[in-house]
Amino acid sequence: MTTRLDFDPLLDDLETRVLVCCGSGGVGKTTTAAALGLRAAERGRRVVVLTIDPARRLAQSLGLRELDNHPREVVVDGFEPKGELFAMMLDMRRTFDDMVLTHAGRDRADQILSNPFYQTISSSFSGTQEYMAMEKLGQLVAQDEWDLIIVDTPPSRSALDFLDAPQRLSTVLDGKFIRMLSAPARASGRGLMKIVGTGFSLFTRAVSTIVGGQLLQDASTFVQAFDSMFGGFRERAQRTYELLRSPGTGFVVVAAAEPDALREASYFVERLSAENMPLCGLVANRTHPVLAADLPAAKAVAAADDLDRSGDAPLAAAVLRLHADRVAVADREKRLLARFTRAHPGVALVGVPALPADVHDLDGLREIGRRLAGE
Repeated sequence: MTTRLDFDPLLDDLETRVLVCCGSGGVGKTTTAAALGLRAAERGRRVVVLTIDPARRLAQSLGLRELDNHPREVVVDGFEPKGELFAMMLDMRRTFDDMVLTHAGRDRADQILSNPFYQTISSSFSGTQEYMAMEKLGQLVAQDEWDLIIVDTPPSRSALDFLDAPQRLSTVLDGKFIRMLSAPARASGRGLMKIVGTGFSLFTRAVSTIVGGQLLQDASTFVQAFDSMFGGFRERAQRTYELLRSPGTGFVVVAAAEPDALREASYFVERLSAENMPLCGLVANRTHPVLAADLPAAKAVAAADDLDRSGDAPLAAAVLRLHADRVAVADREKRLLARFTRAHPGVALVGVPALPADVHDLDGLREIGRRLAGE
């Protein structure tokens, strides 16, 4: 029998310091993270929700005009939680800039920030958003101002990108191309510089014909200025990775009761297990349970057909067909979730029934929180 995921004890546990909401795109991760943050604050915790979703609807739901790269307290008329609730939205470029300013020193930071190659990779390099999400998480933990941090992970093509980003970025920084670009800065001694310089000259002439001389020069200048920060990248990535494996962290996998979303959730559960990372359970979001009447779909359709033939009660016939459709959807979702639980019998699960309308305010988030808690 599948264990029910019970959120309230998890939110109340002072040992729980970080919750990471993950899953494929469009399954409700952002709303789930916000609802959990709201519920935790109302139960007495000082919470910050870090979202990656650039849509303004989350800010509006929280009663804020906008979110930015720094935590903002949610202060709304009628909202008087026992604790405190803060929210922020990751600004990938700003986070990268702040990291450079903190670790490179003023002069070198100015050189890096003004470099065209840096300006390109800081906003469009593959994996940068995922890496900066983890960088921001590490910063929030280090500040030690909140007793619960809830992270809404990026809507990547694969939910695994969030875990892979630090290692992937570190691998790129250690790659042959980067080492070649930084070789003149790393070399010391006249003879070594002469050897490196000859090889580098041949290398630059070959590559510049493909990517363009100015781009290559910008890249080389950037890498040489950035060289002293490479070790810091790796160290912070490793620290955050270890944080994600610590007992105070919990992963919440969010999925719709759809084949693709549950397949992605299954991959993520397996990866978390392989990495020995703490999994709280699965949120099956926007489900459609049949809340009333034990009338099977086939009988509802048969009764609707009889009414249609008689022509006496067209409205009742329409309601019966609507019920039959709802039963069919519910049965399909049950089969999909049963398949998931057979594959992962140890994973706790909670179903969150769909609301009749989109969440657009604190009351909506509060209702989602109640459904997450099984109320």
